[in-house]
Amino acid sequence: MSKRLTYVISSPHDTYSGYGARSRDYIKSVIDLDKYDVKLMSQRWGETAWGFCDNEPEWAFLKDHLLPDNKIQGKPDIWSQITIPNEFQPVGKYNIGITAGIETTVCAGDWIEGMNRMDMNLVSSQHSKKVFETTQFEKKDKEKTVGHIKLEKPIEVLFEGLNLDVYKKLTPKEVSLDLSQIKESFCYLFVGHWMQGSYGHDRKNVGLLVKSFLETFKNQKQKPALILKASVGSSSYVSREELLKRIKTLRKTVNSSNLPNIYVMNGDLSDGEINELYNHPKVKAMVSFTKGEGFGRPLLEFSAIGKPIVASGWSGQVDFLHPEKSFLLGGELEQVHESAANQWIMKESKWFKPDPAIIGGVLKDIYKNYKGYVVKGKQQGHYSRTNFSFGKMTELLGSYLDKYVRVPEEVELQLPKLEKIE
Repeated sequence: MSKRLTYVISSPHDTYSGYGARSRDYIKSVIDLDKYDVKLMSQRWGETAWGFCDNEPEWAFLKDHLLPDNKIQGKPDIWSQITIPNEFQPVGKYNIGITAGIETTVCAGDWIEGMNRMDMNLVSSQHSKKVFETTQFEKKDKEKTVGHIKLEKPIEVLFEGLNLDVYKKLTPKEVSLDLSQIKESFCYLFVGHWMQGSYGHDRKNVGLLVKSFLETFKNQKQKPALILKASVGSSSYVSREELLKRIKTLRKTVNSSNLPNIYVMNGDLSDGEINELYNHPKVKAMVSFTKGEGFGRPLLEFSAIGKPIVASGWSGQVDFLHPEKSFLLGGELEQVHESAANQWIMKESKWFKPDPAIIGGVLKDIYKNYKGYVVKGKQQGHYSRTNFSFGKMTELLGSYLDKYVRVPEEVELQLPKLEKIE
């Protein structure tokens, strides 16, 4: 029996972040392939909380794969790095870069250069793959073009597989999550960060969602509620206070004293608790007016429950949100606003602007004609569970590794025999 290849994965798998979830799924897939000697290196991820594997017993097995002192001894056969591409560094005999991707129409030049340092790259969606393949920059020396920066290494799509053991339909008796403080029986749900950017220009477009919800249901006798499972970068007390401040500011811009309620959930939930939130009888639909997603993980998770989804019809989520089984908002591309631009989101790029003329009508129609949307939600649930499961992702990963990975064999050096000359 041939010796197993050493597979070292560097990632933020122990963090409460989207990249942390992506990392854990990827690691488990590699382990489940049962072909490699898997070792792990833990990396931080911004300001997100740490210690996920200590608090979630089902993931405690990952600690058995940790490298002592978080250090590599020698050169691994395969090296995978899960992070943003500018941080990619080849360490192994074969190197794989893994990233969620890009949410706009153009990525930074150093991201392309990072991907070119690896032997192959994996992204989460067709949208991300297309952007990386089409982005090009001129390389200049004293205003003279001396070359181009473009993707030169293989790139493939590995979607973020749905864990059907976690994200599934529950009966009301199986939901223990207490939402008794919410008096409304019909709630829209948003899950994600409220990111930088002035009103209407933050990437997740939470500002527009809040304002649209308030305007749509103001002065109504019977009103739904909006639950924001959100943060502004962390799950701290400061984050919660900032969220409440932003909501209060937007409420003041609506000309009415009779407004619907918005509830904030700010804090880390386990995968099981998130699934209970999705299944709670008061949660009727998920809404996202996002300007761009590398994948859109919460939307896929929620779709497994079989409840209606309203989301922007552009970027990563359209890989799994079927246009006939969910409600995809139309709109147009617009320039990234300077208030949202940073080192990763470039101001010269574009992203999606949902048509504001249809948003209010859609929200109102779901509330009034909910049963019709439930039919679509159930169809989308079946579609997601069938085509985007964790098992399907693992199979796809195995096919990519078989196709691309070629580890140079170590050849024993045959030295000529030395004979003593008398």
